[in-house]
Amino acid sequence: MTHRQSYDDHVDIDAWVWWLIVAAGLGIPLVLTAMPELGMFAVGALAASVVAALGGGIVAQVLVFVGVSVALLVVVRPIAARHRAGQTGHASGIDALKGRQAVVLERVSAAGGRIKLAGEVWSARSLDEEQVYEPGSQVDVVDIDGATAVVM
Repeated sequence: MTHRQSYDDHVDIDAWVWWLIVAAGLGIPLVLTAMPELGMFAVGALAASVVAALGGGIVAQVLVFVGVSVALLVVVRPIAARHRAGQTGHASGIDALKGRQAVVLERVSAAGGRIKLAGEVWSARSLDEEQVYEPGSQVDVVDIDGATAVVM
């Protein structure tokens, strides 16, 4: 083993250790600030550490770091943003009925009427006081007010 080979081996070990340090450095603020972006960069650093440990050069390491980080940002960030906003996409109860379509069974006006919504008969009233919906019409549920669907 020549002096140069020993030095190169040492550089490779240092590279993967440095990537692990970067990953830990990004992971700690992630826990403290709850910023998912930092976690995505930490995962990118872990991937670059694996490339370095397998003998990949600095260019490959940086490309893997950037590629993994960007891919995670593109895929995971919108999901995390929806989760933070409380919009998981799984509405339940009354919230699940908002935005659904219904069929008018009895004339619906601002004074009242009846619709068939999600297989059940509901009391309904129109959102616009001037609007009237005749039986057989399709309406959209915009809100639920007590036991009454507000439609348009």
